[in-house]
Amino acid sequence: MNNTSVLTPRLFLMLLLATSLSGLPLLTAQAEDAAPAPAANPALAVSVALPTMQDWNTTITASGALIPWQEAIIASEISGLKITDVLVDVGDDIRKGQELAKLSQAAVKADVAQAQAKLEEARANANRARSLKSSGALPTQQIDQYLTAEAVAKAALEAQQIRLAQTRILAPDDGVIATRTATLGAVVQTGTELFRMVRQHKLEWRAEVSGRDTSRIQPGQQAHLTLPGGESVTGEIRMVSPTLDPNTRNALVYISLPSDSPAKAGMFAEGEILTGSAPAMALPQSAVILRDGNYYVFEVGAENKVTQRPVKVGRTTQGQTEIIDGVTATARVVVTGGGFLNDGDTVQITPLPNPPPQGVREQEGSRMGGSKP
Repeated sequence: MNNTSVLTPRLFLMLLLATSLSGLPLLTAQAEDAAPAPAANPALAVSVALPTMQDWNTTITASGALIPWQEAIIASEISGLKITDVLVDVGDDIRKGQELAKLSQAAVKADVAQAQAKLEEARANANRARSLKSSGALPTQQIDQYLTAEAVAKAALEAQQIRLAQTRILAPDDGVIATRTATLGAVVQTGTELFRMVRQHKLEWRAEVSGRDTSRIQPGQQAHLTLPGGESVTGEIRMVSPTLDPNTRNALVYISLPSDSPAKAGMFAEGEILTGSAPAMALPQSAVILRDGNYYVFEVGAENKVTQRPVKVGRTTQGQTEIIDGVTATARVVVTGGGFLNDGDTVQITPLPNPPPQGVREQEGSRMGGSKP
């Protein structure tokens, strides 16, 4: 009897504990149901646009030096004379026939006077010979000698007059003085360079291009180049070199520049040669995202979820990037905010903050399905 009375309270306690443990999962589940659900990530507000077809200029990138169209070397044609006057300096604009320098004339003038006196003597003898020719007083051979002496004296005078004219150094053409080596008091020799000038103020851009591009370049096409100071200059193709450099396989393109441009001989410039135009599918430059060395765009699909699509890009100009492959012309592409997106994100479409570029059609709508124009 005593054992039964002791076991009864113990059995009661064990039953009570088992009942409490069996109800624990139910209480846990109820607690979990009562806890508030985590807030969903808010949709990122973005703007979208459709790709557009545009006519873009086709260009060839080139670089090269700016060289005078033609240079003229102004040298002495006479020797042994001293420079007595230097009348121009580097940078001076000159006109054809303008006097640039003077050489000593004293010795040459004396030679001219001597030649003049000899001519007068020879002319007097020749005149007497002519008057006696019909009378037979002088042999024919002697008469011919007098006449020949007159012609020789006349030629000698003309030669000395030419030498006198050569003491005045004249400009052979319009242009600008590029270098000056003439020094006051220096004694010059025949062929001594005194000045070098840029003819007619003309410079040209000798642009170097790949040999495979020469078939697309024709005289008369335009080229845009950028000078080291940032200035932009437009020129016209004059000719394409008929041969290629045997080492680089590149060709030179000669591009004439306007005479009033800020270009200076010796500058190095980069630019583009315009070879025509071709249609291109373009998106705003902000729509193209560079990640891990690859280009992507985000296309908005059903329920405003975005898909990250790799694209192949071409040229970029005036805020537009050419899309060669990767999206269709009807794709709605994220223009702003793409840098914060990942594949599969949900977005909220808002209007573009500024008017879209010409030809870009903006797409607006709500988060639950944007409307198309």
